[in-house]
Amino acid sequence: MGKGGKDGEEENMAAWLLGVNNLKIQPFKLPPLGPHDARIRMKAVGICGSDVHYLKEMKLADFVVKEPMVIGHECAGIVEQVGTEVKHLVAGDRVALEPGISCSRCGLCKEGRYNLCSEMKFFATPPIHGSLANQIVHPADLCFKLPENVSLEEGAMCEPLSVGVHACRRANVGPEKNVLVMGAGPIGLVTMLAARAFGSPRIVIVDVDDHRLLVAKELGADETIKVSTDVKDVASEVEKIRKAMGAEVDVSFDCAGFSKTMSTALGATSSGGKVCLVGMGHTEMNVPLAPAAVREVDVVGIFRYKNTWPLCIEFLRSGKIDVKPLITHRFGFNQKEVEEAFETSARGGNAIKVMFNL
Repeated sequence: MGKGGKDGEEENMAAWLLGVNNLKIQPFKLPPLGPHDARIRMKAVGICGSDVHYLKEMKLADFVVKEPMVIGHECAGIVEQVGTEVKHLVAGDRVALEPGISCSRCGLCKEGRYNLCSEMKFFATPPIHGSLANQIVHPADLCFKLPENVSLEEGAMCEPLSVGVHACRRANVGPEKNVLVMGAGPIGLVTMLAARAFGSPRIVIVDVDDHRLLVAKELGADETIKVSTDVKDVASEVEKIRKAMGAEVDVSFDCAGFSKTMSTALGATSSGGKVCLVGMGHTEMNVPLAPAAVREVDVVGIFRYKNTWPLCIEFLRSGKIDVKPLITHRFGFNQKEVEEAFETSARGGNAIKVMFNL
C-alpha cells in the first residue's frame, strides 16, 4: 500500500473516516517538515474505543466529525527524517508517539497540566488528522525513543497505558493502597497493570463479562467478581467486593463510567479513600454523592494524561508491566483488513486490543 506517487516516489496513504461505517484508504498529503518536527513511518497503530465510536457515530461527546478525517492515535514507528533543530533523534530510531500537541502558552500548560489545554491538537479528534497512515509528521519532542527490548507494538500501547498511569498518579496509588477496578475492558486492564506497577498490594476487578474477568485474573488481579447491570444489585455487590478485598478499599477506579459502576465504587471505597472516574460511559449520572461525602470519599477525574511516556517506557523496559497479552488481534494495512479490524474491535467478544502492523 502506498506505491505510485509522482516520479516513482511513494504516495503516502491513510485510513480516512468519510462517514458512518465508511473508512477508505486514500492519499494523505503530509505537511512540510518543520525545524522541530520528525517524519515518522508508522509501524504499529492500535484501535481505541474512541476510534470505533467515531466510526459508528461520527461524534464523541462534544467532538463532531464534520469533514473527512484520518483515524488512529495509538502509535509507534521509525524516524525517517528530522528537522534541523532536532538533536535527540536520528533517522532509524524507533519511537512511541504522544498524540496531543498543546499550545504551551496558556496557564494550564505553564502549570504542567497541558492535557487540559483548550487549544490541544490531538490525533483523530476533529478536525485534527490521526496516525493510521504510512507516514506522519509530528513534533519531535512528542516522539519517545524505545529501548531495544521494547517492541513497536508495545510502544503503541504506551498510549492506553498512559491513561492508567495518569489515573494512578491522580489517585496517589502506592504500596499501601488496595485498589478496586470497575470494568475489565482495555482501559480497566491497563489501569490494573499500572496500579500493580505503582505498588498496590491487592487489586480486585469487577466486570459483567466472564472472559474479561478471566483475562484480568491471568494478568494478575488478586480477585475477580462478576456483577450485573442492575442498579438494584449495588448494595449486595459492594459487600462482595469488600469481602473479596479482605481489607479496606483505599482507591477505586471506575473505568466504565455508568451510574451503577460509579455508585458501586462510591459505596465500596473506604472512608477517607478516593474514587477516580476514568471511563466516560455516560456524561450524566445519578449517584449517591452525599453518603460518600460525609465519609470524605474524594472523587477525582482524569482527562487523557500528561508526562507519562517516559514512565510507561520504563515500566515496559524493566518488565514491571507486560502489555503484550493485551494485543489479541493483528491486521495489515489494506482496505479489506482495515474494515475487518474495526469490525473486530467493535464486536468486542474476546478482542482486547486490535493492532495494525504497517
